[in-house]
Amino acid sequence: MGIGIGTAGRTCAGCGNRIADRFLLFSMERYWHTRCLKCSCCHAQLGEYSSTCYSKGGMILCKNDYIRLFGHSGACSACGLSIPASEMVMRVQGNVYHLKCFTCATCRNRLVPGDHFHYVNGTIFCEHDRPGGHSGHPTSLQSNSMMSDQKVC
Repeated sequence: MGIGIGTAGRTCAGCGNRIADRFLLFSMERYWHTRCLKCSCCHAQLGEYSSTCYSKGGMILCKNDYIRLFGHSGACSACGLSIPASEMVMRVQGNVYHLKCFTCATCRNRLVPGDHFHYVNGTIFCEHDRPGGHSGHPTSLQSNSMMSDQKVC
């Protein structure tokens, strides 16, 4: 992100108005009023808050919200490969997955938004194959296992 002086003929990518301010921001190949470059989640003004901003899935994010939404490592919790910044992800309890890797551990069917699933000790199961359910795939749960019902959003 850069800060510039000299705004003749520049239009703000945030509000669409002409930039007549003394200072402007140049980020993601576009010009912004300093007040218009904001985090899509917390609405912090990124020109004042930080010299770094992130973009993913059409959102502009501060560092904290980027990490909260997409994880620290940028690596898929299923396959371990890196996830490019431009790629959409699935996120469960701090773990991040490629869309293609967000699958049931039993039947390998990919889960999509709207599907219900169970997350047991870091493993994903579809509604049909849930551990302890009547799915025909019995799974014994240890007493220290952590199980939570989830819905893909």
